[in-house]
Amino acid sequence: MTEKRNLLSAWQQKWPAPAKLNLMLRIVGRREDGYHLLQTVFQFIDLCDWLTFHPDDRGMIWLKNPIPGVPEATDLTVRAANLLKTESGCNHGVCIEVEKNLPMGGGLGGGSSDAATTLLVLNKLWNLNFSIEKLMQLGLKLGADVPVFVYGFSAWAEGVGEKLEKIVIPEQWVVVIKPDCHVDTKEIFSTKELTRDSKPIKMADFIAGQNQNDCLDVVSKLYQSVENALFDLSVFSRARLTGTGACVFGQFDCEAEAVKAYNHLKSKWKVYIAKGVNKSPLLTELEKF
Repeated sequence: MTEKRNLLSAWQQKWPAPAKLNLMLRIVGRREDGYHLLQTVFQFIDLCDWLTFHPDDRGMIWLKNPIPGVPEATDLTVRAANLLKTESGCNHGVCIEVEKNLPMGGGLGGGSSDAATTLLVLNKLWNLNFSIEKLMQLGLKLGADVPVFVYGFSAWAEGVGEKLEKIVIPEQWVVVIKPDCHVDTKEIFSTKELTRDSKPIKMADFIAGQNQNDCLDVVSKLYQSVENALFDLSVFSRARLTGTGACVFGQFDCEAEAVKAYNHLKSKWKVYIAKGVNKSPLLTELEKF
């Protein structure tokens, strides 16, 4: 009876899909297929989308609130559910309801996180019992950032971002600005001015303070609003770019300083305040079932 009650409540609850920050991003090479070889550090923040899953007895997979202008079949949550269904051979269906809080095109990984939450939760709800390693492999088919959200811990990452090693990082407060632009990641990675030969470093080098983002200069030159956001945030903290942006962030040792910055910036910018966390809120919820 306990298992049944747990499963019922799992269907009824909202599941978090947290944002991530890239605390460092180095481009150390390029593969023959054009993909860039990276070194990066991921940390989650407790700013989340929220997903609810409703069983569909017809075996269909669909969105309760599709994004206008985005074909439902291309939505990462739908693709994730269909991938699970294909890989497992199950005949289950689901209606996916997404409460979208993370900005699109901001470098916070919202779509990838939604996909990872779909993989992990449906693996539980559909009783598939796939391992985390298997789900990470499936996630990589959906996008380079999906595996870290499945992994669920702050991570040192290499390759195209899929080779992950757990890292413990101070859980600081963060203020995030979302400039009013959408940075095209493909455009950034195809720009000839982009540094592609940074010297690889060790995890200890990052911990000692080497945390550059090789995309920062290119993005700042191409997107004036990103440069402006970096300037305004730098009054309060060292302003940094997450991934290829557009979001920029600053870290704070105490909540009061973060709130002070947030209050000064919110009249001009779309701004968020959050806490860095080394363990994904999703893993904490999954452990209850």
